[in-house]
Amino acid sequence: MASLISRAQARRTAVKAFMSELDRIIPPDEAKPLKGSKFIEWEDQVERLVRTIAPTVLEQRAALEENAAVEQAGHCPHCGSDRVYLEKQVTQPEVIGPHGRAVIRKQHCRCHCCGGSFSPSEP
Repeated sequence: MASLISRAQARRTAVKAFMSELDRIIPPDEAKPLKGSKFIEWEDQVERLVRTIAPTVLEQRAALEENAAVEQAGHCPHCGSDRVYLEKQVTQPEVIGPHGRAVIRKQHCRCHCCGGSFSPSEP
C-alpha cells in the first residue's frame, strides 16, 4: 500500500490553491482595488475561498493515505475468499461534503468465488 503523492506535493498544491484565492480577495498589487464594501460581501468572498480550498485539501489528504493505492486485492469482505483480483479500472467519484465537492481516486476489486465487488481501500 502506498500514497499517491508526497506530503511536499500535497502541501504545494494546497498552498497554490490558497494563494490563488487570497490574491483574488486581497490582490498583492496595491493599485488593484479591493472588492466589496460591506461585511456580508467580505463573508461571501471568504466563503468562496473555503469552498475552493477545503475540497482541494481533502483531495490531497486522501491521496496521502497509505491505502490510497494498493498492489494486492486482499480478501473478499463478502465471502472471505482470497481469490480476488484488482481491476485495472480506477474511478474518480465525487464526494460531497459540507464545504463542496471533492474528487477522490478509487480502486476496485472483484471476487472469483462469489462475484462480489469492493474497494480495497475501504475497511
